[in-house]
Amino acid sequence: MQTQQINLRLVDVLNSWDPFHCGEGGYDTEIADVVQAVHDEDDANKLARKIQSIYEFSFEQIIQLDDCRKIAVALLEIKGQGSCSV
Repeated sequence: MQTQQINLRLVDVLNSWDPFHCGEGGYDTEIADVVQAVHDEDDANKLARKIQSIYEFSFEQIIQLDDCRKIAVALLEIKGQGSCSV
């Protein structure tokens, strides 16, 4: 899977995750930052903390770390599918 395809799948997952009930399109800046973080990070716990920090910076509210960890695992799974060769 190419990077562009991976990014589109990551964006789809993040668009469907609505931690502050803003609706689709309410997180464009945060999604861009999280997609970059996914490419920079391989550890789910570290990625979860980055995700938590990104959303906290924008919304001045904290998302539970467990919720961030769940989304981090899902995102890293997608990233991992892109690096597998057949």
